[in-house]
Amino acid sequence: MNGEANFSSMAPPTFDGESYQIWAVRMRIYLQALGLGEAVEDEYEIVPLPKNATLAQIKTHKERNTRKSKAMVCLFTAVSSNIFTHIMSLESAKELKRMKESETIKEYYDRLLNLANRIRLLGSTFNYSRIVEKILVTAPEIFEAAITTLENTKDLSKVTLAELLSAFHA
Repeated sequence: MNGEANFSSMAPPTFDGESYQIWAVRMRIYLQALGLGEAVEDEYEIVPLPKNATLAQIKTHKERNTRKSKAMVCLFTAVSSNIFTHIMSLESAKELKRMKESETIKEYYDRLLNLANRIRLLGSTFNYSRIVEKILVTAPEIFEAAITTLENTKDLSKVTLAELLSAFHA
């Protein structure tokens, strides 16, 4: 058995919702080693076949489709069941980048919560509504619709951290 066969049977790194940046680097290297790295790049496109396609065009089209499908299989098997249920309807690796934004919000939330807890240890008060406010003000543009929905349906001063994260993940 050659080295490539051994490597292709190795399981990809698993993303469980924690440390997205580390997983993304590991996954990028894993996909590159399998020859699938370009299939998850933003520029990777599969152009429709023309009516009178040549055999070379058909072969290239099929190879690109296969590479995209293999990359998606790797990505879907490299996430926990919980993450998979959030992304299973996506049709391209490009769309999976939404995981990054979700994880960024979660990491940001964790940092703010950690900071608030440290402030409390020093004897100062820092209520959770202020953390929610900071997250709402600094959230990436992708969450604008979720924020607008919250503004229209709830009193933002009473939104809990759990409600905010649920709205962002939805």
